[in-house]
Order: sequence, then structure tokens, then C-alpha cells
Amino acid sequence: MPLERIIDLVERVGSYRWWEVLVEFALIWIVVYAIVRFVQGTRAAGALKGLLAIVVVGTIVVRILGGDGSFERIAYLYDRALALVAIALIVVFQPELRRALIRLGETSWFRTSRTDIEQVAGDIATACTYLSKSRFGALIVIERTVGLRTLIEGGTELNAEVSARLLQTIFYPGSALHDLAVVIRGRKAWAAGVQLPMADPSDMPDPSLGSRHRAAVGITKESDALVVVVSEETGLIRIAERGTLGPAIDAGNLERVINERLGADAEEPDEDETPGFDASKLDGDVNEAAEPAKEAG
Repeated sequence: MPLERIIDLVERVGSYRWWEVLVEFALIWIVVYAIVRFVQGTRAAGALKGLLAIVVVGTIVVRILGGDGSFERIAYLYDRALALVAIALIVVFQPELRRALIRLGETSWFRTSRTDIEQVAGDIATACTYLSKSRFGALIVIERTVGLRTLIEGGTELNAEVSARLLQTIFYPGSALHDLAVVIRGRKAWAAGVQLPMADPSDMPDPSLGSRHRAAVGITKESDALVVVVSEETGLIRIAERGTLGPAIDAGNLERVINERLGADAEEPDEDETPGFDASKLDGDVNEAAEPAKEAG
């Protein structure tokens, strides 16, 4: 009887030693939490919820009703169906599994110091402020723990010290490298003209966003990189991380946001100061950059 099966199950659980039950529940919780984090924010999350609901309900029903030898054929078919569910999971989560294997295989032991983070954040913020005002598009990828070596194979390797002027020059219209991405590793601009994987249009918060924003989301779905993107049409600055494109960020707050995302504690600015950025110096940079363009015109 189903009731007898339930009572027997409760009695068997009560006979276990408490620390064994505690360890088992802890391990089960860790596995479930890892799976949830793995699929969180992906299109496959809904499919996983549906499959898990079917499996849990089906297992309870079959084991309780068929525990005394009844419904043997249903139990047999259900066991075979579980194998099909396992194959379905592999097919449904193929993109997520591939990304997880890429992250596992390319994890780098390289670590960026706090000083490097603060310097690079300041240079990126200064460059993006100028690019935003000038309506010059930019795509800057900051490598974290997942190596991006495979990405730069089709780009131009620079291995140059990061500076605001270097980034402004790379993304200046007419530059041979301005259309694609710059990859930064530590304090070095590792490569420029790097083609990034594109996210699906359905992954974008706004369908009107162009290829730069899709590329920013695409690389963050396959790595833990932090990406700063400047729109050529609107001049808005956004940050992409973990497969999500954030809202527009004020240029004056960009340095602080980058520091926070990369793990460095930025100093609190005074009320009358713009964080990490000298406006008078930027105006000079803008004028100096604009003079060659006027002469060329």
C-alpha cells in the first residue's frame, strides 16, 4: 500500500545517524545550488525547472505506487524515460555546458593587483569619457580569471601599456582597429581588432542595440570578463558582465564602477570633484585630438 511505503520510508530515515543525514543534505544543497547558479539567467532555466518538476513528481509516484511490485511495466518505462531525460538535458544545455568547459579549461592563474586595477580603471574612464562626448564607439574587454587567448588569434597583438591616449587613438574613427574590441590583461592592452562572439538578439534588453553591445554580452556569456562599451550612436556608456548588459553609466562614475566590479575599493570622491578624472585635462585632450581632424577636413 502507498501509505505503508511512506511509513516505511520515514522509519528508515529515522534510523540514520544525524550527522550522516546532515552531510547528505549539505552535499545535495551544494549540488542543487551549483546547478541553479549554472543556469541562472539563461534561456534554458525554464526548461530545467520543467524537467525537474516532471522527474521529481514522476519518481515519487512511481516509487510509491510501484514499490510493492504493482505497475511493473510503468516503472520499467519510467526508468527508460529517465535515460532520455538525461540526453535531453545535454542537448538543451549544450551552450551552457560548452561555456562551462571553456571556463574550466582556460582559467588563468594570472591575478591583477589593486594598484593595476585602479590605474587601468582611471585610464579607461578617461578614454571612455572622451569617446562618449565625441560619439566614437568603443568596446573594451577586461580579462579576469578566464583566459581569452583564443580570442586574440584573429586580432592584432599589441602588448602595450594601457593609457587613455592609446585607447582614444585605437577607437578614433578611421583607425584600422576601431571597429572591433580591445582586450586588456593586467596593465597591458593585450590585443586590438579582436572579434568577439555575438549574443542572440533575444539576449539583449533593447532590440535597437547594435553589434557592439551584442558582442559585449556574447563574450561575458562565455567568460567572466568585464566589458565596457560606448555607443557610437548615443554616446552612452554601459558595462556588460555575466551575460547581462547593464544600464547607462554616467561618465563621472565609470572609474568607481570599474573599481568596484574588479574588486578594488575606490576612494570616496569629494562632492565638488569628479571621481578619478580631471575635467580640465580632458578638455585639453579633446581639443588636441580634435585639431588633427580639423586639419584633415
